[in-house]
Amino acid sequence: MYGDNNKSLTPAILIKPKKGIDIEEFKAELTQKLRSFRSVKPGDINNFFINILSGFTDFIDNIIGQMNLIGWIISGFSLLVGGFGIANIMFVSVKERTNLIGIQKALGAKNKFILFQFLFEAVILSVIGGLVGMLLVWLCTLGLSAALDFEFILSAKNMLLGTGLAAFIGLLSGIIPAITASKLDPVEAIRTGM
Repeated sequence: MYGDNNKSLTPAILIKPKKGIDIEEFKAELTQKLRSFRSVKPGDINNFFINILSGFTDFIDNIIGQMNLIGWIISGFSLLVGGFGIANIMFVSVKERTNLIGIQKALGAKNKFILFQFLFEAVILSVIGGLVGMLLVWLCTLGLSAALDFEFILSAKNMLLGTGLAAFIGLLSGIIPAITASKLDPVEAIRTGM
């Protein structure tokens, strides 16, 4: 019972039903028990009221939904910027290793091998960045959980989603530099390094 020892507050009983119980049936049974406990006669009105706090949980769910939407928008911009960064790094890598690509092709490396080599590098670079980001988020959740006395959880599903998204962004941003590297003429590529 809440408020029974304070004269300025109306006494209240907070009850949380078990999961799966019909709320209307629970409310009717609770009303019957309270009427019996307070000796309310069959024709009289109730001298108590029952509030269901589902409106509050709907309000919290709405706020969490909006925060998720804002988080997805911010992460979308972050992924876009990260994708451009990885593409830029891969273009620089192709430019710096043009001579080596020419030598590889002269020794018999096929276009597919060069393509997969640079795609693999882009994906690994992106996944390592994603793992560092997840490590920072995990450290933030530990700090906030300790500071706010509220448990933040980084689920395995979210970690797999983050890793998969990082790999996809690496693949997407590395595809054009990898195609450029695989289509280089071996003779011209070797000459550019001289």
